[in-house]
Amino acid sequence: MGGKGVNKSRRRFLLAAAGGAALVVGVYLGVGGEKSRNAREAWGDSPGGWVPNAWLKIDGKGLVTVRVKHSEMGQGCTTGLPAMVAEELEVAWAQVGFEIAPVEAIYKNPAFGIQMTGGSTATPTSWDPLRMAGAIARQLLIAAAAQRWGVPATECKAESGKVVHQASKRSLAYGELTAAAARLQPPKEVTLKDPSQYKLIGQDLPRLDAPAKVEGKAVFGLDVKLPGMLTATVIQPPVFGDRLKSYEAEKAAKMPGVKRVLPIASGLAVVAQTYWQASRAAQALEIKWGVAGNQALDSEALWGRWAKLLDNADAKEMFAKGEAAKALQAASKVISADYRVPFQAHATPEPMNCTAWVQRDSCQVWAPTQNQDGAQETAARLTGMGYHQVQINTTFLGGGYGRRSVVDYVAQAVELSMAMGAPIKVMWSREEDIQHDFYRPASLQRLQAGLDQKGRLNAWSQRIVGPDHLSFLMPELFPTIIPYWLPRGVRNAGRWASENVIANLMKGNGAQAGAAPLPYAVDNALVDYVHDDPGVPTGFWRGVAHTANAFTLECFVDEIARASGRDPLELRLELFKGNPRMQKVLQVVAREAGWQEKPPAGVFRGLAAHEFPGTMVAMVAEISLGKERGFKVERITAAVDCGRVITPYIVRDQIMGGAAFGLTATIKGAITLKKGRVQQSNFDDFPILRMSEMPSMRVHLVKSDLPPKGIGEAGVPTVAPAVANAVFAATGKPVRSLPLFI
Repeated sequence: MGGKGVNKSRRRFLLAAAGGAALVVGVYLGVGGEKSRNAREAWGDSPGGWVPNAWLKIDGKGLVTVRVKHSEMGQGCTTGLPAMVAEELEVAWAQVGFEIAPVEAIYKNPAFGIQMTGGSTATPTSWDPLRMAGAIARQLLIAAAAQRWGVPATECKAESGKVVHQASKRSLAYGELTAAAARLQPPKEVTLKDPSQYKLIGQDLPRLDAPAKVEGKAVFGLDVKLPGMLTATVIQPPVFGDRLKSYEAEKAAKMPGVKRVLPIASGLAVVAQTYWQASRAAQALEIKWGVAGNQALDSEALWGRWAKLLDNADAKEMFAKGEAAKALQAASKVISADYRVPFQAHATPEPMNCTAWVQRDSCQVWAPTQNQDGAQETAARLTGMGYHQVQINTTFLGGGYGRRSVVDYVAQAVELSMAMGAPIKVMWSREEDIQHDFYRPASLQRLQAGLDQKGRLNAWSQRIVGPDHLSFLMPELFPTIIPYWLPRGVRNAGRWASENVIANLMKGNGAQAGAAPLPYAVDNALVDYVHDDPGVPTGFWRGVAHTANAFTLECFVDEIARASGRDPLELRLELFKGNPRMQKVLQVVAREAGWQEKPPAGVFRGLAAHEFPGTMVAMVAEISLGKERGFKVERITAAVDCGRVITPYIVRDQIMGGAAFGLTATIKGAITLKKGRVQQSNFDDFPILRMSEMPSMRVHLVKSDLPPKGIGEAGVPTVAPAVANAVFAATGKPVRSLPLFI
């Protein structure tokens, strides 16, 4: 997973080995760019005198390994990102492999300032640097071949992993040229291919991670095994904010395989030879929790509290255009609706887990994490070690959905390894996983629309009440942004400042996503926010606030259409008149779903559209009403414009996967609270969508020459309003709360 980082001098974008049979190329486009201090080159000490670098290496056989700085959790980044390098490098797909990058400054995600996978940013932020890396390597290899042959480089070209002299038809494989290319100076300028010449980008390439997964060789977090490793499970307070008061462990300690029962910062841990031994012992513990949390926290009471806050005059303005209040007062007709969006758990297929081995002068962590910087920062803070002593090995992730951007489970493994003096694998039970999540924030929203005498929408108001996941997570995320070279005291001060100052300033920034700026063309509009955090941990959840705001906005548009006698498609085309890309996907989905045609008897359609930064998605959901269950989602048709498509089938898979994830939150269940506790605990009371419940789905990709946009989360937000609007069409009753049962 990468060697120990080595400090080297700063350089713009390329370092080449001074010997050996390999060439390493890197592009510095990380946070701070060339101004970054103590930027650590990434490849470590390699046989044959390698110099550490960033993005790709070529061995003596011409095999290309691409460093992927993002975590692979099923979204296909270990295929799409190497394709960008391979396209410019001019190698056959069979010559390409990948490895997940270690924690280094160069691999920070410029979207966040830390090395983290989220926000559907992997492809957009990699498009330029990875193509540049491949192009630089290609030009160096051509130059090396031309030098050997004594011919102008302009007479040579690269193709299929070799350089060809076009006049003489001589050729040299890349593996024969790496040592010579490594001694050359990098080009000051590189020429990227014209898209018309693409051979790999836009094609359905085989996934590079598929063979290992099919053959059972892929290493997920739960697969990590180390000599002498022990396994631990954790028990955390059932009420958020409570702390461990006392425990009786005599019975548990005598059970087979149990090594120790010990308190940790987040609760109590049982360490044993195997998980099942630890799990059984955990059930035998007698634990008393100290009352520190909100024992009265209750979902129904919370909705009542938020209903009062909808009238709060001190709301924070997030977006304003024109004079919304005056326009509403002057409107011929005002439509108003309140919408509920509940807390949601991630329920990743692979529960939280991490393996840590803390030794005297080093700490190794094996984690299915979305946040490598956060994992390293946590381990360094707990052990007191320097960052060069902490190595994060990123495994495959059995689902992430944003949950693994928080590294609480990493802290537990490190803490336990320090206490036990052995490698420790921490494994959560499903109950711990669901009851101690960082949930999709709940919200209560009030939307108002003003229509003029001709029934045209002239005023819009939206008020959002609830917690904000960004301000909640800021104390965890901000310290990881601070450069490596600054001392621990500065990072600790940054943590304090983020919790006490920055988090307060950011309230609403996360909750507004997808609503502010208002995506519709309305002359007078206001979106504001009332912050109220009940103490429930919140975090990134596939699409986060976009999923809440797409539901409220798009359901409200259908209510406006019904009140004004407009066709929902016609109204949306008008509201998106400043967004031709969205208009196009609406037209495509309407055509492909047969929107203008009468549906079969007993079938009802709903339409919704939403932009997940840069990616346009429109969906038509078709439902049928039934006697046993209120309704069944029969079919979903989607149209997507995500800019240039790298691998078409992966984009379609992501939209379908997002739809399945979103349908779970739409029709299956939610997280509710009673007496300060999460009431759900496993899939019996927090069910997820079954294969038999997945509707048939067709995804249509709208061709675009724009740079690629994010796709991993884009399929989630539009599902709920599309289904809800189909129910509205079937029953005549607007849907204003989730999950949706009729």
